[in-house]
Amino acid sequence: MAQRWEKFITFAFDNISRLTVKILDKYILKKFLGTFIYSISLILLIFIVFDLKDKLPGFLEDKTPLNEIIWDYYLMFIPVYGNMFSPLFTFISVIFFTSRMAHRNEFVAMLSSGIPYNRILRPYLITAGIIAISSLILNHIIIPKANRKKIAFEDKWFNNNYNTDEKNIHRIVGNGEVLYIYSFDNKAKMGYKVSLEKIENNRQVYYLKAEAMQWDSTDKSWVLNSVFERSLKTNFEGDSIYYKEEVKMYPSKKIKIDFTPDDLWRYESKLEIMNYWEIKAYIEKERVKGSSKVEYFEVEHHRRTAFPFATFVLTIIGVSVSSRKVRGGVGWTIALGLFLSAVYIMLMYVFTILATTGFAAPLLAVWIPNIIFSAVAYWFYLKAQK
Repeated sequence: MAQRWEKFITFAFDNISRLTVKILDKYILKKFLGTFIYSISLILLIFIVFDLKDKLPGFLEDKTPLNEIIWDYYLMFIPVYGNMFSPLFTFISVIFFTSRMAHRNEFVAMLSSGIPYNRILRPYLITAGIIAISSLILNHIIIPKANRKKIAFEDKWFNNNYNTDEKNIHRIVGNGEVLYIYSFDNKAKMGYKVSLEKIENNRQVYYLKAEAMQWDSTDKSWVLNSVFERSLKTNFEGDSIYYKEEVKMYPSKKIKIDFTPDDLWRYESKLEIMNYWEIKAYIEKERVKGSSKVEYFEVEHHRRTAFPFATFVLTIIGVSVSSRKVRGGVGWTIALGLFLSAVYIMLMYVFTILATTGFAAPLLAVWIPNIIFSAVAYWFYLKAQK
């Protein structure tokens, strides 16, 4: 009889323990996500209010349509800046509600009841995973679409329809083909003082010069004005080779080359509106052309994947430093969090500069801050109250 009661009590205790852990998971998940959504919504609302305060006179002066302000600017504003601050507010959220749990001795109760510290971490990491995956989808798919509308709105109403000031533009547009444009008008989609040459075996075999080139969007081609064209033909007579030069003049000529007006849009804007697949294809295309901006695009491509990983790192640090009850409340832990976040941002900036200047491989440079902070997170984890 005593053995039966012992088995029953053991069975009941095990089931109660499992139920308690499940309740604990739901409790932490709810607290974590709730605090995160509330805090980031609050800061976005504050940003929108201050941004609207600065831009309202311009909106009224330009008579900007209200539907464009709401749908094309501020609605696109939310995912862009929300995702930008998500790791920081993940950390703040963890510290805020975990410190309150520690202050109420909830962590002491959990640890005393035999729940391992690693088991307590599980709902934190699950929630961090939800936020990180959401950030990953935002970075690679949703935000580029949002930026397309947001940048178009800004260029229309703030930037007076952006026009490039780049001069002496060189682009590789094919195998051995080089395009030169002295200046380009983005609004008119017209280039001035244009030349195109083709090199084979270190010899110029084709040369074209025109006063201007106008983009024809109907068939995706260029219409050149006042064209001078020179080509070098190779002829064979027996064992002899000789070259014949042909010169032609045209009032206008239509050509198709691997170059469009979008290629002269500022590269920051082009980068921001490209999704995962578009930026990957663009990098390969620019590498073939010998573009000097390949490293910049590669850094951004890898950063979109590496950035969400910071959510896990900051979550572990946040739990480790705030699960211990301390005097003085959460002030010092929040200060520590802001300091660590500032260091993380500084490292991201420094290694991004190193990658874009060619001193480090883009993939390695982007992930180094995460590697360093993973070691920091592990140290805090070892020092956490268990």
